[in-house]
Amino acid sequence: MIAPACRLDVVSGSLPPPKTAAALVIGNELLSGKIEEANVHVLARTLRSLGIELRRVVMVLDDVDVIAREVKELSASHDWVFTSGGVGPTHDDVTVHAVARAFGAKVVEDPTLAAMLREHYQERCTDGHLQMALVPEGASLESHDSVRWPTIRLGNTWLLPGVPEIFRMKLAVVVDRLAGGVGFVSRAVFTKMDEGDLKALLDQVVERFPDVGVGSYPKWQDPAYKTKLTFDGRDPARVDAARDAFIALLPDGEPQRVE
Repeated sequence: MIAPACRLDVVSGSLPPPKTAAALVIGNELLSGKIEEANVHVLARTLRSLGIELRRVVMVLDDVDVIAREVKELSASHDWVFTSGGVGPTHDDVTVHAVARAFGAKVVEDPTLAAMLREHYQERCTDGHLQMALVPEGASLESHDSVRWPTIRLGNTWLLPGVPEIFRMKLAVVVDRLAGGVGFVSRAVFTKMDEGDLKALLDQVVERFPDVGVGSYPKWQDPAYKTKLTFDGRDPARVDAARDAFIALLPDGEPQRVE
């Protein structure tokens, strides 16, 4: 269980509200269980380092209408949207068409991408390969020195691949473009106490530090600890103070470990 962190500007007036983000994870293979989703936690960690809160994650089938509806709603309610999957050349890769529909744009061939594909595949380049040069009209190509292939962005919506290895590589351009915010910090305390015994102590800390997100995560059959407590926020001093206040409430012999 976790108590959500309040916006720091409400409490201390020192920091503006964090930017918000949503992730739209796309793929029949994910909802059928054939492939295990592996991108959301990497995205969440990356965004938090940039001071951006990932507030919603939606997983949908490879359906143009459904994807377009979700993109339209998420892009209107969040500062940034990140799609994962559906940007390849096969029949089930429909994300580009869906994002274009969400923004009322046409789908066009980008000459830069087309040239890169022809150079890469040379005589083996087919119409299938060139499907990966299609973009929503008006989209920008976001590049980074460490990644050869640019990332498509239309407005506040980033189109990222679903393949985990490529997804991670493409996050370099996201970090480069969205850097500058105040990142979140996290502290952890490990105890051998049950959540039921910890509740009264945690309630005191949550009340005293409404700007710090407090989480409680039990672990079964681990001799090292029973419950991990986390303290998160964008003000390191406040986060440390909340953690230390909790530690001061623990009985003798606790905590087992502090991070």
